Amino acid sequence: MFWTLPTIMTWTRIVAIPLIVGIFYLPIPDPMRNLIATVMFVVFAATDWLDGFLARKLNQTSAFGAFLDPVADKFLVSASLLVLVHLNRADVFVALIIIGREIAISALREWMAQIGAGKSVAVHMIGKLKTVVQMVAIPFLLYDGVLFGLIDTGAWGQWLIWISAVLTVWSMIYYLQKAIPEIRARAK
Repeated sequence: MFWTLPTIMTWTRIVAIPLIVGIFYLPIPDPMRNLIATVMFVVFAATDWLDGFLARKLNQTSAFGAFLDPVADKFLVSASLLVLVHLNRADVFVALIIIGREIAISALREWMAQIGAGKSVAVHMIGKLKTVVQMVAIPFLLYDGVLFGLIDTGAWGQWLIWISAVLTVWSMIYYLQKAIPEIRARAK
């Protein structure tokens, strides 16, 4: 199940990273860079929903796809955050919170799966909400302009990325609380 359509779509999120980063090195006006990077991020981020839908619909789910999907998401978000920090559109503290949480929770999930307690740290609604807010904040910050003559995406993106950071910490605390009984049991 390495080369199924859903898995190929997941791979596109990883391939997108140097493309999105590279846009900001092209000799084109900033508004055009911002627009291209935003459109690319939105298109590639949409494959996250689409690849899961297709995997279930086409009965092409696999252990490899289940592994690669969250890795691709984390790479795409982390790379985009680093670009935004570099462009001074996101605070380094926010990026550290979000990226640090992703590393910590991924490690926790891996360990919990190894000890047979993976279900106790399964994805929860607060984690999904965090992801949705991030996936709106990042393209707003990449665009960094006025949308439809009304929406200052830079200002909205700043608010949303900070809300995302709060939700990130909240979700990390939630997952850690779910894991603590298992951690205590193993420490004895």
